[in-house]
Amino acid sequence: MPQSLSRILIHMVFSTKNREPVLTPEIRTEMHPYLAGVLDNIDCPSLRVGGVADHVHLFFGLSRTKSPAEVVEIVKTSSSKWIKTKGAPFARFHWQAGYGAFSVSQSDADTVVNYVANQEKHHQKMTFQHEYRKLLEKYRITFDEKYVWD
Repeated sequence: MPQSLSRILIHMVFSTKNREPVLTPEIRTEMHPYLAGVLDNIDCPSLRVGGVADHVHLFFGLSRTKSPAEVVEIVKTSSSKWIKTKGAPFARFHWQAGYGAFSVSQSDADTVVNYVANQEKHHQKMTFQHEYRKLLEKYRITFDEKYVWD
């Protein structure tokens, strides 16, 4: 087969350092398209980016030449540098060290797009920590509470 093709959908989640609620609605209006652009520029087509004050969700197609770890490193590094240019409130901004990455079937893609799009409403009832634990449990990922919240 002369051509290599793939369609792997990834739902990635990571928070601000110590889950600090620093991502204001105004900065999210700029940041979410910025994050989508970073993904698109590394051949990981963005399907939906969203989040709230203390974390983001990225839903994208994984490039056939990149690992999830490479993608998150590029996205976090680029966006961290970008947000620090947005004024004094963001001068000390950092993302958490870890992340969650979950595979999504094509048949569930619309559900994940809607889930990511409705983060504001979703988090009126649930904290990031509770949401993240539920995702880890849903995807049957074993975790240790001592290390999951850096």
